[in-house]
Amino acid sequence: MCGIAGLIYRDGARNIGAEMTAMLQALKHRGPDSTGFAMYGAPGPSEYIMRFKVAEKEDLGGGTKIHRAIVERKAAVDAVLKDLGVSVLELDEPTEYSLRYRISYDGDLKTLADHIEEVEGAEILSIGNALELIKDLGDAADVSGAYSLGGFTGTHGIGHTRMATESDVDIRSAHPYWAYPYNDIAVVHNGQITNYWLMRRQLEREGQRFVSDCDSELLAVYTAVNLEKGVTLEESLRRSIDEIDGVFTYLITTGNELGMAKDTMAAKPMVLYEADDLVALASEEVAIRAIIPHEIDTTDPYDEEVRVWQA
Repeated sequence: MCGIAGLIYRDGARNIGAEMTAMLQALKHRGPDSTGFAMYGAPGPSEYIMRFKVAEKEDLGGGTKIHRAIVERKAAVDAVLKDLGVSVLELDEPTEYSLRYRISYDGDLKTLADHIEEVEGAEILSIGNALELIKDLGDAADVSGAYSLGGFTGTHGIGHTRMATESDVDIRSAHPYWAYPYNDIAVVHNGQITNYWLMRRQLEREGQRFVSDCDSELLAVYTAVNLEKGVTLEESLRRSIDEIDGVFTYLITTGNELGMAKDTMAAKPMVLYEADDLVALASEEVAIRAIIPHEIDTTDPYDEEVRVWQA
C-alpha cells in the first residue's frame, strides 16, 4: 500500500524535519516496515552532503566480525576520499552503520560515487548540495529520532512509508531513491511501473546506473536524464505519463522544486493543500492535518495531472 508525502515552503526555510516526521507518522498504517526522508537544506558553495551506509541494520547481530567489517569499510571510504582530494568538513555517525559527511569537492560526482560504491558493503544514499536522504527500518518517529531529524531546517522535502510486498525489509529496499549520480534529485512513488525493465535497460544502454531493483528508482533516473538534456521538470513529468506504463502517483524533488504526477487511471491516491506560503501533499488528508490542525480545504488531483512548485 505504502504512503507518500511532500511539502514545500515558498517563502523561506522552516523546521521541515519535524513536519515531515509528523506527516509520515500519520501514514504509518500504510507502511510500517521502513520510513524514508529526502529533505533540502541550505546549499553551500562547492559543498556536498553525502549520506551513505556501510551495513544493514540487521547485520549488527552478526557478532564481532560484522563490527570489525564496519570499521574497515569506514576506513576504506576515508581512503577513497583522500585519494580523490575530497576535504571532509564535518562528519556525523547517526548510527553505527550510517554516516553523514559534509565535504568540499570540485570533481565529478559520478567518479566520487563510483569509487565509494567499490568499497565492499558501502552504499550511497544521496549526494547533493542541498539534498539529504535518510531511510531506515521502523516508523517515522523511530527513524527521525535515530537520525535527529526533528530540527532539520530546509525549504522542502518528500517522504515514504513502506509496506514490503515484493522485496526484503531492508534499507536498500526502502524509499526515497536518489537519482544516482545526479545532484539533488530524489523521488517517492506509490504504484507499479509495468514497463520498468524495458525502460531500465534502455537507460542502462545509455550509461545510467541503478543501485536497486525497485521501479521507483527508475522515476528518479528518468527525470535526472531529462533535466540533464535541458527538459524542464514540468515537461519531464508530462512525458512520463505517456512514456511510463502502469499505475503511479509520484513526487519528485530537485534543489528548488517539488513536482507531482498522476498516471492516466489515477488509481493511486493523492491529496493536495495549497496556501500562499506552503504546499503539502500526501496519500491521505490525515497527514496534512498532522501539520495544519485548523480547518483547511484540500483537493484531489485529477488523472494525468502534473504540478510543479518552486521553493
